[in-house]
Amino acid sequence: MPESRRRVTVVYNPMKVDDLDADQGVVAEACRRHGWDEPQWIPTTAEETGEKQAREAVEAGADVVATLGGDGTVRAVATALVGTDVALGLLPGGTGNLLARNLDLPVDSIEDAMEPLLTGSDLRLDVGFVAADDDPEEVFLIMTGLGFDGEIMAGTNERVKGVLGWPAYLLSGLGNLFNRGFTVEVTASGAAGVVGQPGDRLRRHARTVIVGNCGTLQGGIELMPEAEYDDGVLDAVVIAPRGAFGWASVIADVSTRHRVGHQRLDRMRGRDFTIVANRPTETEIDGDPVGPRSRLDIRVEPSSLVVRHA
Repeated sequence: MPESRRRVTVVYNPMKVDDLDADQGVVAEACRRHGWDEPQWIPTTAEETGEKQAREAVEAGADVVATLGGDGTVRAVATALVGTDVALGLLPGGTGNLLARNLDLPVDSIEDAMEPLLTGSDLRLDVGFVAADDDPEEVFLIMTGLGFDGEIMAGTNERVKGVLGWPAYLLSGLGNLFNRGFTVEVTASGAAGVVGQPGDRLRRHARTVIVGNCGTLQGGIELMPEAEYDDGVLDAVVIAPRGAFGWASVIADVSTRHRVGHQRLDRMRGRDFTIVANRPTETEIDGDPVGPRSRLDIRVEPSSLVVRHA
C-alpha cells in the first residue's frame, strides 16, 4: 500500500451508533496495527447529514473517508467524494448496508470491515445521478425509482425497523402490495434499450419502475442480476403485475433469477433514463423516501467514485 494512504476520517451518524467508545476503540486499534494515523471522527447532524463533513475531511487531507451509519450517510458522504481520488470506506451501521452487500464487504463486524478498508485496494464505481421533478440532482449508488419501492420506504415504521431490521420493509410491502398503479413512459438512451422490445422506449401501466447501478436488495434478492457497478451503464426494471397471481409470477421470476419469466416485467439498459408518470408517485433514492414525484431524469457518471475494497 502506498505510504501516502495513512489517514482515515470516520463520518458517523450518532443515531445509528450504539456504543461509540467501543467502535472508536476498534477502529483506532486497527489503524495502529496497520500503521495508519489516529483516526478522526466527525458526527452528522439533522441538518448536515454527511456531505459537508466529508468535504471538510477531504480538505483536511484524509486519504479515506469512512461512513458509520445508514445508507443515507453513505450516500451523503459519497456525494462529496465523487470526482476526487479520496476513497470511501464502508463500516457496517444502520439497517441496509446495501453498497457493502453489493460489493461483498463485511456487514456484521466493524473489526472485519476495517481489514479491507486499511489493507485493500481502490475500486472505481459508477455513480448514478437523479433529478426528481424540479428537485436538485442527487447522487445514488444502488437504486432509485418510483411506485411500489417508494411506497415501501415511505411506509416503513422507523421504530419497527429499529427492532426487526430489514424485515420491516417486508411488512410495509405487504401493506402496499395492492395499491393502484400508474401509467408511465420510460426512455433509455446511450446503450442497449429495452430487452425483448423493439426500441428504447416503453409505455406501460405499472406498479413500480426502478433504475439501478447495483442489482442486489436486502435478503440477497437479485432484482437485476445483470447490473454491474463498474460497466458504465444503468439497468432498469418496469414491473406491472395484475392482482395476486401477477405478483406471484413476478416473485417467481425474481427468485429464480428470471428463469421463469414474466410478461409484465420489462428490463432496460442505458446511460440515461427519463421516467414520466401520469401522476405524482412515491419515490425513493437509495432507500430514502423523497415524497411523490412524477418525473425522474437519471444519468450515470462512469468510474467516478473510489471505494476501498478487499
